Amino acid sequence: MKFLRAYAVLYLVFLYLPVALLPLFAFNEGTVIAFPLKGFTTEWFRQLPRIDALLDSVRNSLYIAVIVAVTSTTLGLFAARASTRHRFPWQRPIMGAIMLPLVLPEIIVAVSLLVVFLQLGLSLSSWTVILGHVLICTPFAVAILNSAFLNLDESLDEASVDLGETPWSTFRLVTLPLIAPGLISSLLISFTISLDEFIIAFFLTGAEPTLPVYLWSQLRFPTKIPVVMALGTILVALSVILLTVAEIFRRRGVARAGKKDAGGFL
Repeated sequence: MKFLRAYAVLYLVFLYLPVALLPLFAFNEGTVIAFPLKGFTTEWFRQLPRIDALLDSVRNSLYIAVIVAVTSTTLGLFAARASTRHRFPWQRPIMGAIMLPLVLPEIIVAVSLLVVFLQLGLSLSSWTVILGHVLICTPFAVAILNSAFLNLDESLDEASVDLGETPWSTFRLVTLPLIAPGLISSLLISFTISLDEFIIAFFLTGAEPTLPVYLWSQLRFPTKIPVVMALGTILVALSVILLTVAEIFRRRGVARAGKKDAGGFL
């Protein structure tokens, strides 16, 4: 048991130590990313709003992430409801195919999508990135919303129908409010994944790069690395906040359903 605890601690240190170094160098006065540190400064953060190409990539990433979050959550809602409330032929293979992008290497998915889009004659743009991100974000939405539906008592739907409501009004007035924490959690998780995703965006982006692709291009210029560190610090903080909010809503949904919490993101 002690060995496992020590291994877990070492693993977490190895995983998160590079992330902890981001703010350390982001506030470092020196332009060289190395020890010893030279001094404290906020200059790199002040430079961020003055870089037009950076602002354009941020706007493009936000545009893509919002569309991906809404689309993935909508598709995940349909799939989760179908898999938890109905039985249909080939249910397990179909749901397995939907969840397959979770286990496939992203580089394989990205290259495959690139070949398909080129064969179809589609030009690379923000919409090809959106299609790729929807593909990888939908399984996360399905997993989250599956949990929300499984924690929901089916007798509530039956009682609503017995009282004269239609299936649509039952879903709108009873089911949807009860799974709302799961929906919000799915939206936030999908938004975060799309905003941070690099490999698929790298292969499928056109003339308007996403933020991770833009940051990758800036690593060729050593003098710009401190600015990249500053932006990375902001992205890490934003991701932690969004994941924390998503987990709060997920736990609120589990508590509202009166179920035992089996664990989530945090």
